[in-house]
Amino acid sequence: MANDQDSTPSAPSILLTLLGEFVLPRDGEAWTGTLVTALGALGVEPKAARQALARTAADGLLTSTKHGRTVRQHLTPKGTDLLREGADRIYGFMRRPRTWDGRWLVLSVAVPETQRTLRHRLRTKLTWLGLGSPSPGLWIVPDAAKEADLRAIVAELGLEDRAYAWTGTAVSLGDPVKVLKDAWNLDDVEKRYLAFVDRVDAASAKAPRDVFVHQVRLIQEWRRFPFLDPDLPAELLDHGWPGPRAAAAFHDRRNRWHRRAQEEWDRMEAEAGARS
Repeated sequence: MANDQDSTPSAPSILLTLLGEFVLPRDGEAWTGTLVTALGALGVEPKAARQALARTAADGLLTSTKHGRTVRQHLTPKGTDLLREGADRIYGFMRRPRTWDGRWLVLSVAVPETQRTLRHRLRTKLTWLGLGSPSPGLWIVPDAAKEADLRAIVAELGLEDRAYAWTGTAVSLGDPVKVLKDAWNLDDVEKRYLAFVDRVDAASAKAPRDVFVHQVRLIQEWRRFPFLDPDLPAELLDHGWPGPRAAAAFHDRRNRWHRRAQEEWDRMEAEAGARS
């Protein structure tokens, strides 16, 4: 299954997908050789694969132990928590219809341009939570239940002294359609969903290694959507949103490929273990 032409995933990004899909369910362990082989099947050169492993370890997500001539990789508690949270978000996204009480959660927070790293971390975390920014320093989401998660992000980044948040219903002032378009690029997201469904429908794989590669690419592509789509309630959408249809296509194809992809991983793991 081909990726979007405008976005080629990095080796660390593909590695995270492998860790979440294959390593996390297996007590958080895998041979380095397995990961390098798997990344190679996905077009990542061995040098880049080992650099991705080193970077992920430097981020505190992996540790390693020597076993003779080979190395065993282990997820850290931090890595395990990150991947479990990601799995819940990715596999639960768009799975069931939302009910909405009409309330919005609004955040006002100012981070100067000079603090680029902090601004990037804030944007990444808020986007992952589903918030959009209709204007500089202002973030919104039609889901007041995310207040606790928002508090945790603000506290984690040490922004309590410059952030204000509140919940409430919108008043009939201004154009709500414009607010939505300013906060999220919904036209682009819709096009991506439709293209994703077309690619899933056209995808075909028979050989075990091909099934494995297609499965990883399928997950790799789907995991971007929670960053792009705030999963708006139906009351805020003026037509049938293709998100649920894309989610159904994703889960159907993943379930069809799951067993053979897992078997191929086990085969690579057994080969790497035999070299220890």
